[in-house]
Amino acid sequence: MDESEWSVQRAASASTATATTTTTSVHVTALDGLVNVNSLFTIAVFVGLSLTTPGQRSLENKQACDADPDVARKLLVFEVVSFSFFLFSSLVAQGLKLAINLLNSKDVNEAFRAHINFKILRLGMMASAVGSVMGCLFLMLSMVNVIEIRLGMLSCGSKSTVHAVAALLILVSSALLVYISTAIYAFMQ
Repeated sequence: MDESEWSVQRAASASTATATTTTTSVHVTALDGLVNVNSLFTIAVFVGLSLTTPGQRSLENKQACDADPDVARKLLVFEVVSFSFFLFSSLVAQGLKLAINLLNSKDVNEAFRAHINFKILRLGMMASAVGSVMGCLFLMLSMVNVIEIRLGMLSCGSKSTVHAVAALLILVSSALLVYISTAIYAFMQ
């Protein structure tokens, strides 16, 4: 092999290493962000769980507007399911990060270059994103129950309850649409 072939091969190898390094770094950063967001949502789950005291009166101050025990029961179920999805999502993301980091550390000279199966990585990232979205949906449902317990049932027609639920549904749904579209876009790349 002459000098020009050698330099072309070295340049191609360096280009591949840079692309893989960048890709791997982006994946690890995305997985870190997902785990951090799931941690914040998990805190919200435990705040919601602390509000499941039986017999609690609403701020509407009408007996008919107070939530029955079935609403508190649904709140608890939604919180547990939400927590389960967030835990699933975080564990999958942490597992992917661990695999990437282990693969990166195999060769000391190529510390930032991992030879990973991108189909499995993309599938794992999609599973983690789906778990996070499902966790958000169940967290949103549980927050509707928290609003009903604290402000009064939706069937009561209280303006504060309707406004709070409407704001929650509109804002969270919009954010989930943005998240889902970017996750699908990233999955297609």
